[in-house]
Order: sequence, then C-alpha cells, then structure tokens
Amino acid sequence: MQDIRSWTREALRIIEADFQRSADTHLIPLELPGLPGIELYFKDESSHPTGSLKHRLARSLFLYALCNGRLKPGAPVIEASSGSTAISEAYFARLLGLPFIAVVPASTSREKIAQIAFYGGRSHLVDDPTQIHAESERLARESGGHFMDQFTYAERATDWRANNNIAESIFQQLRHEHFPEPAWLVSSPGTGGTLATLGRYVRYRQHRTRVFCADAERSVFFDAYRSGDRSLTLDCGSRIEGIGRPRVEASFLPEVIDAMAKVPDALSLAAMRYLAQRLGRRVGGSSGTNLVGALLVGLRMVAAGEKGSVVAILCDGGERYATTYYDDAWVQAQGYDLAPLIATITACAEQGAALPGSIQLAGL
Repeated sequence: MQDIRSWTREALRIIEADFQRSADTHLIPLELPGLPGIELYFKDESSHPTGSLKHRLARSLFLYALCNGRLKPGAPVIEASSGSTAISEAYFARLLGLPFIAVVPASTSREKIAQIAFYGGRSHLVDDPTQIHAESERLARESGGHFMDQFTYAERATDWRANNNIAESIFQQLRHEHFPEPAWLVSSPGTGGTLATLGRYVRYRQHRTRVFCADAERSVFFDAYRSGDRSLTLDCGSRIEGIGRPRVEASFLPEVIDAMAKVPDALSLAAMRYLAQRLGRRVGGSSGTNLVGALLVGLRMVAAGEKGSVVAILCDGGERYATTYYDDAWVQAQGYDLAPLIATITACAEQGAALPGSIQLAGL
C-alpha cells in the first residue's frame, strides 16, 4: 500500500510540475463592426501543450483519478473520445509512464489519430460512434486498467471555484477591459464539463454573467435542455468533432445554462472558415459553432439596446481537420455549399444582418 501511495505522490508532483511550466491561454479580441457596443473575445485554448481545451480536462481527470486511488503503476488508462481528449490524456499518461488506449470513432480525423500515437497512445477504432463508451468499459475490464470516462466525470473532476479553471482565467484576463464582467460566456457541449464550470463559477462569484450553450446539429443536448428529457438518444454521432453527443451525458448540467441553440453543421463550418480568415489561422469546427452562438447573443443584446462583452471558447486549432473541414472535396461530399453561408456569417458580423431561421433557440 505504501508503494502505491509513494507512486501516487510522485505522479501528482509530475503533473503539478508540468502545470507550472505552462502559461495561461490567450484571450483574443475580434471586432464585430455590425454589432456596435459588443466586444467579442475568444479564449484560445489551442495554445495548450496538446493543442485544445481538453488539456485542462485531461489534467483534472488525471488528478481526480489519482486522488481517488484509481490509477496504478503499469495499468493502462482507457478513454472514450472523438480525439482531442484522447490526445491530451495520452500526453499525461506518457508523463506518468502509463499505457494509454483511446477508443475513438473510426471516422476520427487521421491527424488526431497521429497525434495520439505521437504521445505514445494506441487508438482502438469503433465503427459505431454510439458504442465507444461500452467498448471502453470492456477494454478496461479485460485489461485491468482504468476507464477515465470523461463524459461522466468532467463536471466533478474540475475545481470550478479556483485552481486556475477556465472561468477564473477569463475573468482575470478581462480585468482591464471596457466590460470586465462579460454579459455572456459561450461554449459548445462535448462532455458538458466546461459549461458546468462556467455556470457554477459565475454563480459562486455572484456575477450577472449568463451562460450560452451552442450545440451541434446531430446531438441530443439541445433537445434535452428544451424538453427536460435526459433519456433522449440518437443512433449517429456528431459531424462536428469534439462536441455533440448521441446521449445525454452525466456531466451535462442544464440547470447552470441560461440559453441554448442547435446550430446546423454547415453553418458551423462556414463560421469556422470565416473565423479562420479573420484570425489568419485555422480553427476547429466547434469554434465555428461557438462563433454562431456569440453572434446570436450579440444580436439580441443590440436589439435590446445593451452593450457589453461576450467571451466564446476557441476549442482547438484547425490543423487536425486539414483532410476534413478544410478539404473542399470532403465538404462537397457531405452535400454542403459553404459559400453562401460564409456570406451570411460575414453579413452578420460586419453589417448586423440576421442569422438563418433554421437555428433552433431555447431561453434566448
């Protein structure tokens, strides 16, 4: 028992030392000429060592598992993921010298599979994306390893009061801006853990800030939020990697969300392309979804005569999607024509034009 405790102490030291070597992520302003009085910022999580928002989650999950006695020397770590969480967990598993197995949909981008391998992880591909949870449980059971289960533990593994969580970081970075208390925080749901952190933090700190959730088209989160039915399921996975789920995960807490939208996937990809052009670098599809969410709340604020800041999450970089979202042939194969939708996003951001009525809304 003492050997395990000694190993755990050393593992915690290694993770904390890694954290101390890393700087915080940037808050990037994006001007919206069409929405006067609205100051939009993107919290750029792509600058983490593993390139995405999921770096924060992976660190929290490893700390949680270690402090609960669930990790052991030499025992594999297994995770169900669409790629980004697996990349980040593979990084932390390598730090601790643990084998790592990522259970991912077979449709996951080749770039993500390569990054998992770069950090020493092994990818276990599953044809049916709705079965990655069950397959992860099976592998953990048969190997004697630990299934991290991000979709269950994301909301409880993260310390939403402090410990440099993403909400605390945003408010610290806004201290000297015109509107230091944002009117809205915008995030898309993968596990639901980031939204839980944002919603809990603003309540705990007694901020008036509201939390907006921008969901993917092929996902049950929006419908569960609107109906209150957590038993909803889909028989397919999301086309926007990293967000949207075919079932309502335990970490999704609708009670701390003030409003939601279901964003058509083609519009998310158009917004992604527009945002990439404005920033001068590629971003992921979920960042496009979040831009649509930010434009929605910005339009409502302007219509109500309100001014203020809005912060949206830039979840990851676009290099991981070179052969999918940024490949015109792939986009056409999905049946999408992005050009008119990019024009729609441009007109909204730069002229204040309305967004398509195909976006479903609740609470806004």
